[in-house]
Parts: sequence; structure tokens; C-alpha cells
Amino acid sequence: MRTLLRAAAFTVAALAASAAAHAQQAPVKAEAAWARASVQGQKGTGAFMRLTAPHGARLVRAESPAAGTTEVHEMRMDGDIMKMRAVPALDLPAGQAVELKPGGYHLMLLDLKAPLQKGGTVPITLVFQDAQGAESRLNLTVPVATAAPGAAAPAHDHGHKH
Repeated sequence: MRTLLRAAAFTVAALAASAAAHAQQAPVKAEAAWARASVQGQKGTGAFMRLTAPHGARLVRAESPAAGTTEVHEMRMDGDIMKMRAVPALDLPAGQAVELKPGGYHLMLLDLKAPLQKGGTVPITLVFQDAQGAESRLNLTVPVATAAPGAAAPAHDHGHKH
């Protein structure tokens, strides 16, 4: 009887762990993620990607140990002036890809603890909320580059040697 109870307890614990692990998996797919390289003394940089939520969700926050603060930002034209501001959340309509890109919605990594070097990576965690308010997290390891993957290299090199 004691063995049967232990087996039942183990099964319940395994199912609970499995449910907890499933609940932690974000229902959102991130593609083509990258973060812009920074230089010594630079306090902030952007991270970009394409997010798709099959059932809809909201990106409610982002976190990175590489930055003191990580925010979801929007850049938009206000008349003839480009303005950038933090947004409290970003809606991800069901099945529609949402681009986080330079000049639009993006992540800002602020108060960088060290420069992000081209060829390196930066950990970023995205936190989503579904229609019922349940949160899920997506942990990413994002490559650091000077331009989006697959983008043409800048035509000028400012005298830098490669």
C-alpha cells in the first residue's frame, strides 16, 4: 500500500511539474531576433524581432540582465518629428506577425551594464499575458549585430578597419 501511495504521489508531482512547465512556455513565437551592438559609454540600445501569437496575447514587459531597465517602446511620427515612448503593453493579434523593428515598435535596453559587442549574444526574457490574464515567459538568447540578419551592410565604414 505504501508503495502504491508513493507511486501515486510521484505521478501527481510529475503531472504538476509538467503542468507548471507547460504554463511557463510562452504561446508566442519569436523569429529573426537581434540586438544592435553598442559602444563603450553608450547607455541604451534596441532589440528587434518578429512575434506571432497563434491565439493572441499581449507583450507586457521584457527583462534582461544586461540592462538596468528593459522597456517596450514605440517610435512614430508626430507631425514632422520622430518621437519615441515606452508603451505599457503591445497587443499581438491572433495569428498576425508583429514586427519589432527600428523606427517602429522595439525593445529598449537601457542603463547597459556593459557594451553589447557585435558577434556576441544578450539574454532577453519576454513576458506575455493571454486573454485570461495568465502570464507566460519566453527566454531568448539574442545575437548582437550592427544590422538586421540578412540586411545589407552599411555602404560606409567611417574609416574602420575590418
